[in-house]
Amino acid sequence: PIPVWMRFKQKIPIRVLMWDHTNGSAVTVDGNSDIKGFADLAGKKIAVPSWYSMHNLIMQLGLRAKGLTPVIRSRSGTLGPREVNLFVMAPPEMPTALLGGKIDGFIVAEPFNALARMKLKARIMRFSGDIWKNHPCCVVVTREDFAASNARLVQKAVNAVVRAQIWCADNPGEAAYLLSREGEGYLPMQRNVLREVFSDPDDSMVRHPDWNVRRIGFQPYPYPSATRFIVDRMKETLVEGNTDFLKGLDAEAATAELVDDSFVRRAIRDCGGLERFYKGGVSEGLDREEVVEID
Repeated sequence: PIPVWMRFKQKIPIRVLMWDHTNGSAVTVDGNSDIKGFADLAGKKIAVPSWYSMHNLIMQLGLRAKGLTPVIRSRSGTLGPREVNLFVMAPPEMPTALLGGKIDGFIVAEPFNALARMKLKARIMRFSGDIWKNHPCCVVVTREDFAASNARLVQKAVNAVVRAQIWCADNPGEAAYLLSREGEGYLPMQRNVLREVFSDPDDSMVRHPDWNVRRIGFQPYPYPSATRFIVDRMKETLVEGNTDFLKGLDAEAATAELVDDSFVRRAIRDCGGLERFYKGGVSEGLDREEVVEID
């Protein structure tokens, strides 16, 4: 959603070049609460990291599927019986806010869900990839004029990220270590917390084990169906500020204008094909249908 906002609201001439990772987020709630699913969030306070985030979009998909109404109010505001109060909070603040009772839950990228579960006795209500199968999370973006005048450099950068994705998928334990406080210190988290992020949960923690998705996955191809889905769903996603720019936005045309997959197609071809990124070597190909199930 952020690149959509940048391109069509802020008029910044950017292009999405590739996906960086898939899934990798979760809805986390107080471990002592009776919250088991989206229907139980009525009357609750839920934090999201940004209005124009996958997290806000996915949270509101779940709420609306259960007949709940997302609202934006002050934290002390009175809620109706079918309303859920959403507000933005910085990800590092979410686990402690949950522990202190300031919020009832949050949706955010890892490793904050794993940290809250392991250190603060929170409960992971749903993994995002168990709601929207292999959804995009982070993406690689550049200005289109920069890509046009520095095509060789951009191609090398995309190649490097694609190779890194393959390495992370093939070496999850070492990736967790390098990111950790004990390793290279890219994240201020202990290795055991990050190891959980890179480990697939057992079937008891997911609603759709047959989807066979990774808790955090690495797949670079920017499926047009996903971008179209994001554009269409953003039109009904509550955010602060003026959203008139979304009203006349055609999802097909917006996807063609926003995404440039020429660099990543070359990188995928050179690394051996898209099947390198799927468990068991089963590739979805370059076309797919988006799968979303709220149960």
